[in-house]
Amino acid sequence: MASMLLTPARLRDVTFRNRIVVSPMCEYSSRDGFANDWHMVHLGSRAVGGAGLILTEASAVTADGRISPWDLGIYDDAHVEGLARIFRFVQEHGAIAGVQLAHAGRKASVVAPWLGGGPLAPADGGWTPTWGPSAIAFRDGWQVPRAMTLTDIADVVRAFADAASRVLAAGGSVVEIHGAHGYLLHEFLSPLSNHRQDDYGGTFENRTRFLREVVDAVRRVWPERLPLFVRISATDWTDGGWTIEDSIALGRDLKGRGVDLLDCSTGGNVWDARIPLGPGYQVPFAERVRREVGIATGAVGLITEPQQAEQILQSGQADFVILARQLLRDPYWPIHAALALGDPPPVPTQYLRAF
Repeated sequence: MASMLLTPARLRDVTFRNRIVVSPMCEYSSRDGFANDWHMVHLGSRAVGGAGLILTEASAVTADGRISPWDLGIYDDAHVEGLARIFRFVQEHGAIAGVQLAHAGRKASVVAPWLGGGPLAPADGGWTPTWGPSAIAFRDGWQVPRAMTLTDIADVVRAFADAASRVLAAGGSVVEIHGAHGYLLHEFLSPLSNHRQDDYGGTFENRTRFLREVVDAVRRVWPERLPLFVRISATDWTDGGWTIEDSIALGRDLKGRGVDLLDCSTGGNVWDARIPLGPGYQVPFAERVRREVGIATGAVGLITEPQQAEQILQSGQADFVILARQLLRDPYWPIHAALALGDPPPVPTQYLRAF
């Protein structure tokens, strides 16, 4: 019997050849938001390697919403051409291409992680101010963000919708809205970073308003035939923060707004949160959201072995597995997983003689 991992899956009118997703992974290799040959090789090799869905790294919807000056952007129509070239290659090799739309909020304007990952001063190519729901820095020594006005919020909602239209123009088939990891939309969700006293702060209804407006704006321009994902941090791992119960309540609302899958990560909004790392440590969150919301979920978090991924799917904990570090180590992990599970490997014809 074929494994679930290598069995095709369908969301709306899009069929994925398997349930393996390349997680958005920042490469810090862009200039002015443009995709280049690095991104072609990085994303294209994972398509050749057999993944079902290839998501770009967090692609900023505004220039000052980039995590770093070297991130992909989708805030300019000129960005479309480079992405379209990559998407054509990805789809020619059997994978589905998608984009994660993002705004970094108060965690914008940082250096690459191999250079320390801290805030980048304007004199060194960074920018100020960064934006957030409230004037609360991510941690000591970081920039204090400017609390967004209602006009700022409306502008960013519009920027997400415009970015989704550019994904469509580039030939993408999936949009994922980044509402996790302490970036702007997550900052509004969490009472730890959102101390506003207007319609975007205080109650659960108010703190989730920004994300709901973004989802509605994107869904209006994103065709009904194509799936829409949202990545969430299911918990802040910190007392007084965002919780799994909040995520379930949010998920029920988003499902009714045309969201097809919740990509269930955790953390990122509190620098000193105590996170119990271990194989599959975030999978229970995907399982609970899937069960209690009745929506498709993606499981993430130290998923490395084919049998582990298969068990997650077979046990109903998630509908897709979303891999990052393991696919950096091995772009051909889907092929190796198929061989380990006794399935026909998703090998390109150019490589068949090796199998």
